[in-house]
Amino acid sequence: MGPLRSLLADYLLNPQSAFVSWAGLGLACVGVPARTRITSLSAAAVLDLLALAIQAMCGWHVSIGTGPTLALTALAVTVSRWQGRPRRTALHAIAFGVLLIMASKVADTWLMVSIVNGPQVLDRYVELADRALGEPAWLVGRALDGLGPIPANVLHVVYIQLPVAAMAVAVWQLRNVTTEPWPRHSLLRTFLALGVIGPLGYVLFPVVGPVFAYGPLGHGLQLADWPHTLPAWNFAPQPMLFDAVTARNCMPSMHTAWATALFIHTRDAPRWLRWAGAAWLVCTLLATLGFGYHYGCDLVAGAVLCMTVESALRDPERGWDRGRVLIVSFGAAVLAGLLLSYRFLATTMAEYPLPAGFAILGSLAAVTFVFYGSWFGHRTATPTRQSGQLARKPKG
Repeated sequence: MGPLRSLLADYLLNPQSAFVSWAGLGLACVGVPARTRITSLSAAAVLDLLALAIQAMCGWHVSIGTGPTLALTALAVTVSRWQGRPRRTALHAIAFGVLLIMASKVADTWLMVSIVNGPQVLDRYVELADRALGEPAWLVGRALDGLGPIPANVLHVVYIQLPVAAMAVAVWQLRNVTTEPWPRHSLLRTFLALGVIGPLGYVLFPVVGPVFAYGPLGHGLQLADWPHTLPAWNFAPQPMLFDAVTARNCMPSMHTAWATALFIHTRDAPRWLRWAGAAWLVCTLLATLGFGYHYGCDLVAGAVLCMTVESALRDPERGWDRGRVLIVSFGAAVLAGLLLSYRFLATTMAEYPLPAGFAILGSLAAVTFVFYGSWFGHRTATPTRQSGQLARKPKG
């Protein structure tokens, strides 16, 4: 289903992404006065209840999401008749809400494209490369199995509700847009950019993940019993045919990229939000590995992608000076090097895990060091009325 068909389904009582629709409406409402905000959210809730009643009576698939879609449309029509700064501010927020919804639908389309474009997957290569990191998906998967259902349920909620967490941080960053200028940069810009750029990796490097290629969700095509049994050594890996229903959405790990962006954008927030951002990142990493959705190599690539994209977008008033060009080029080169090594040096990495592991983690550490030094090092955060994000000035 393409993004336009998916959007049409939202209007016709068959929404595909309920929480994303509500997140989009929530973001749109930060740019309107409180009275309009309450009216829009209340109308969306009533419409969703009516939609649920109709779905139940007709025996259709029951799902929320039509209400916020209709309310967001009505809000856009209403705001378009306003004048002056309130109109500009409201339309700005509505545009972000619409972009969030459409980005989610485009990402879903990319998943279908990855299946059609990649009948063969490269999991054998990534699994070999992952031996340089100690097979973290198997280690965390076994640990999570041993802890029982409660930790798994908590991690599952954290994993699937990442858009809601992003909306909460974005609302905090945009909380004053009705009375102050818009932030120069916010989490939304990074989130949307990652959603557009990241899925290209699904097409270039199709991987389904341990729980599919080696585990119980492999539909009979799995090569082992993840997480209980490690795959046998294969010194001549080949692409493997896989089914036509599983998305090839592992490389890079977009959940890792988005959770890293969430962590970065909460560094200037109040203490409780900083801790929440850190906890969300840790839980997301544990979930991606513990549920077998990703290999450790995917996570490294996702983190490098995030810091590269964030470096391209952060502090836009700085322009594309030499420092920005260097860090973006460095991040892109490291990401390309990682993907090429996973594909063409997987056997060597498995045979020499210690130096290969140091090389992978050293590459991540180098990008992190350069990123921190470029955007956070030797600076002090001070509040400003020009941005929902804190401005920074040199020490001294």
